[in-house]
Amino acid sequence: MIPLVPTSRTEIDKLEHVLILGTLFRPEILELIKDPVEKVTWVDSLAIAAGALAREKAGYTIREIADELGRTEQTIRKHLKGETKAGKLVRETYEMLKRGELNIEEVEKFLEAVVRKEDIEEKLANIKKLEEEIEKLKKENEELAKKLEKVKEILKEALKEFE
Repeated sequence: MIPLVPTSRTEIDKLEHVLILGTLFRPEILELIKDPVEKVTWVDSLAIAAGALAREKAGYTIREIADELGRTEQTIRKHLKGETKAGKLVRETYEMLKRGELNIEEVEKFLEAVVRKEDIEEKLANIKKLEEEIEKLKKENEELAKKLEKVKEILKEALKEFE
């Protein structure tokens, strides 16, 4: 379930992601972002507009939103008032979501896949760190074994002197 009025960081993130993806997957937006130059601008603007709206719905102030998203208060206000194309589109997507007109099943599946992929990548990174640590410990173990052999040799020599 997508929270229309998020109450936690997780819910804000979920609403933000659904707004971004829900807007990006709209046919008119897919057409707009075919141009590679436009794509970068659109994706960034949509991300900021979606982040701003999700935080506004959670009760953040304009200043808090601007600080968190790294944009000016004026930019945030414009997005939230729908004075920017991205802000207008994200608000439309929110209203579609609210009315149940947005098929979010595909968006939710995509988000779950992204989360699973991030989780797998994190686990793989942890495995790699552990493998590196194991290699380091193996080398230390080999060095200690060599030192132990040297100590044994020294002790044998010392014992021979006492015989």
